[in-house]
Amino acid sequence: MASKYTNECGDARADPANAALAVFRRQAPVPGHSRPALPVHPSVLMHSPLELTLVLLAAAVFGVVAFRMLQLPPILGYLAVGILIGPHALGLASDTAQTKYLAEFGVVFLMFSIGLEFSLSKLRAMRRLVFGLGGSQVVLSMLAVVPASWLFNWLFPLSWQASVALGGALAMSSTAIVSKMLSERVELESEHGRNIISVLLFQDLAVVPLLIVIPALSRDPGDMAAALGMATAKIAVALGVIFFLGQRLMSRWFHVVAARRSQELFMLNLLLVTLGMAALTERLGLSMALGAFMAGMLISETPYRHQVEEDIKPFRDVLLGLFFVTIGMLLNIQVVLEHAWLVLVLLVVPILFKLVLIAVLARLFGSRQGVAIRTGLGLAQAGEFGFVLLNQIDGLNLVDPVLIQVILRRCCCRCWPRRS
Repeated sequence: MASKYTNECGDARADPANAALAVFRRQAPVPGHSRPALPVHPSVLMHSPLELTLVLLAAAVFGVVAFRMLQLPPILGYLAVGILIGPHALGLASDTAQTKYLAEFGVVFLMFSIGLEFSLSKLRAMRRLVFGLGGSQVVLSMLAVVPASWLFNWLFPLSWQASVALGGALAMSSTAIVSKMLSERVELESEHGRNIISVLLFQDLAVVPLLIVIPALSRDPGDMAAALGMATAKIAVALGVIFFLGQRLMSRWFHVVAARRSQELFMLNLLLVTLGMAALTERLGLSMALGAFMAGMLISETPYRHQVEEDIKPFRDVLLGLFFVTIGMLLNIQVVLEHAWLVLVLLVVPILFKLVLIAVLARLFGSRQGVAIRTGLGLAQAGEFGFVLLNQIDGLNLVDPVLIQVILRRCCCRCWPRRS
């Protein structure tokens, strides 16, 4: 055992960081076996569902208050308190299946809101920028990660499947932070504002196929094509049934419910439709987020779109906040400190790459130099959907757990708003 350990990482006593890395590598998953968890704080407490919910809510409240006082985005407060109360720090809450399932509803309502804002007429009007500029940014960002991952093969060997999955996560920008910043500055209708919104719209749309493709990438190469084909067939059937039957029924049903003039009934019906569609797609072997997205698209074609958007917002914001708290709970500060240089590299290089890539693409699509640079600055940060995809990648054991820790820390840093 000692000789193998020394051969794998050199002299462990001389370089403790290499020794720690070797331990994590020896814990890497093998086919047919689950991956051991990262080391956790020894004083992690076991909570009842009520106690766990209270801990998460209290942490979220104090975290958001503190970061609002500092005039920082609430998402950073959620991530910070998640790190603080998580199993790798104070150990006040554990990263259990209950916690993850509760947090997943935040993603469900976020995708529902994205579907609600989806408009075919708006998409047609902006199709050149959405599918041209936005599509180029996402595809080129994903492809660039594959050769870039070869540089780190000596430290973290990555398959091309893992590289593509990480590329999808790293290509995302923050729809919530950037769109709010543009709205506050009254820049949504400016040239760089339209560029940014077009790219964000394509990124939001790209999340839907990525949530389906990434699980297929975790399969054996021989089963991958079959898994993708089956997922595509399920999506086609679900979309066909929902949009040919559901679109006609949804407007009529909401009219019946609204005619009762009961806010309580309207809210109950809204939750039923959202969670019912999420449950349906989950039963088909797809993600709950996809079902919620399609439910939002259906309701967006009804006259009740704006009322629904206001009614669902509190549920979305609260549950999405809990999702970001659980993301923070995944982060192991000890592992991050041992690889601080790698965190710094993965913080600076992707920001510069996205800034230059988007600025060049914006120039190619006819923007002036100043507009192109402002577009790149507005989209260089990480996004909330990046966390969603990283959480999925981690659960599928596609990537070394140490690398996930490093990328999570880098994404937390890149969520800071940038002035464009």
